[in-house]
Order: sequence, then structure tokens, then C-alpha cells
Amino acid sequence: MTRPHAGRIAPAGAVTPVAFSPFLWPSGWRALPVLSACVALACLATATTVRADTFPSRAVRLISPFPAGSGPDAVSRLLGERLGKEWGQPVIVDSRPGGNGFIAMEAGKRAPATGHELVVADVGHLAINPGLFKRLPYDPRRDFVPVTGLYRTAFFIVVSQQSQIRTVPDLIAAARKAPDAVTYGSWAVGSSGHLGAAQLEAATGTQMLHAPYKDTAQLYTAVANGEVTWALGTYATAGPLIQAGKLRVLAVADSVRSPVLPNVPTLAEAGGPAGVEASSWVALLAPAATPPATVTAIGRAVRTALGDPEVKAKLATFGFTPAGSTSEDVAGWMAHDSQRYTELIRRTGATVN
Repeated sequence: MTRPHAGRIAPAGAVTPVAFSPFLWPSGWRALPVLSACVALACLATATTVRADTFPSRAVRLISPFPAGSGPDAVSRLLGERLGKEWGQPVIVDSRPGGNGFIAMEAGKRAPATGHELVVADVGHLAINPGLFKRLPYDPRRDFVPVTGLYRTAFFIVVSQQSQIRTVPDLIAAARKAPDAVTYGSWAVGSSGHLGAAQLEAATGTQMLHAPYKDTAQLYTAVANGEVTWALGTYATAGPLIQAGKLRVLAVADSVRSPVLPNVPTLAEAGGPAGVEASSWVALLAPAATPPATVTAIGRAVRTALGDPEVKAKLATFGFTPAGSTSEDVAGWMAHDSQRYTELIRRTGATVN
């Protein structure tokens, strides 16, 4: 820094300019800018911590694409009860079915990113729809952040109790003997039930006709009545007709047996191709800009609730296995299944405008 020359004297009445520099301040003052910055950062950190620690500050809404009375809806309501007790705030299930899940997903996408509005969604909404629809009104990875996995469930191969098909080899043999004479149903074009059945079709080198129905109730009634040869179904959806003795279960399309029907063999054990697995999973998501600390806190609370014996017992009645997975786990599910189902969609030509 250049100092004014000591021998120079300013003319009378003139104002001598003085450089404004912290180096001219008393030594104790020089730390003020640094101290102020530290105080500001500490306040910001404290505010963030308070927001996470005091969540939720009001009612929490679980936006669900599943119809009232369905298995996922029942689990969401039970989970909401447990979380409400834990948080001391009501947790409301906002059921918005229809539109391939678009109604609920768009509502979640536009919700404030505070953690007070969350979305319950499954593999179809998060991993299948992006490859199925040419125009999707939401982006699962860009518009949402995974909070935690809720549960997983496998699909069973079911036929009518009156069907002549009694085993998986019977089904494969019938399809090979009369191509297109064997039909399989699903609850929608491009659904996990459709693509899972197409996976079995490809693995066995057979050609069967796909018959899409309006919903699962119509589908399994049609299978029970012999209107369609077979279908994939979870225990939550096909279970009532299985229990009523109207549907026969040939196998579970998984690598391990299901706890809900432990005497039913896996597809490979039943004489089917190995490596064919059809399942679904459900996860909890938050709007993309939700603070990470809030996402972590919600995930921890949900996983604790899923470990409750009563919640686990309720899940088991639907054939659901608690997932208790982290945000990173769910992101991995989405990436893996998106790739897998996109290939199946390409193979089957199942696209929706």
C-alpha cells in the first residue's frame, strides 16, 4: 500500500483522501468481516437443523395413485397411523387413482418441497411408464427424490381352477402346440403383469395372445371363468379368488418362494425357465427440492414403522415383504428396472401415446 509522503502538506481547506482499507483499522477490528461470515453460516446451519428437527410442523399428506381399499392403499393408511403417532401430526392418505398414475404423480411433482407432501408409487409409475409413454408429464428421476422403499411383492402364475392346465410344463406345452390359442391377461398394456408374462413368453420361445382388462378385479374374474388362460398376479390382487378356490396357483415368478404361499414352488422349481422373475415394489418419494435432512428423517421414521410387528403382520396378509430400503437403494431399483422394462417394452412393441 502506498502511504502519503510525510513531507507533503495539503493546501489549506483541502480534504486529504484516505484509502479505505481494513489494514488501517485497529487490529481487533480486522477480524470483523470473518467473524460476521462465521456468524451468518452458523445461523444458516442452525436454521437448517431446526427445520429438520421440528419436522413435521403440520399435517403430512401421502399422495397415492392407488384406489381406496386396495392393498397399497391399506398399507399406506396403516403406515400413516404409525407415523402420525410418532410425529404428533396427522398423516392423511390422499388417494388419486386413474390416468395411469399421472394424476397423483403430477400432484406430487407440484407439491411444496417441505416434506409435508409425499408420494407413494410403484415400479410401474417409476420404471415402466418412462419407457411406455411417449409423452410423460413427469420425470421420476428429475422431479422426485426417493425417500425409502416400502415393500416388495412377487407375482404368481394363476389359471382357472377348472382349467386342464395344472402345471407350468402344461402351460408351456399348450402354448407350443397351438400358438396364439393360449391367452394371458393383464390389467393394462405395458403393466408389470403384461411385461412379466411377455418375459416368460420370450424365455420359453412361445407365442401367446395378450388380453388387457380394465382393472385387476375384471382380470382375475376372467381367469377364474376361463375367459383367458392365465395371468400373473400378486397375492393382494388375486388372493381373494385363490382363497375362494376359483384360481389355481402354478408357481411364483421369483427366485425364492413366497412366505404367504410357502408350498407354491418357484417358476424354476415348477419346471419353468430359470431367471424369469416378475415382481413389483412400492416406494415413498418426495418432491425433488426437499431438503436432504428432511428426506433422511422421514426415511428413518418410515423404516422404524415398517419394523413394527403389527405393520409387518398386515403386510404379510397381502403377501408384501417390508423393504426398509434407503433412498440410494430405491434409486438403484429405478435404474435397474427402467433398463429391464425398457427392453421388454421394445421387444413387445407396447407403447402408449
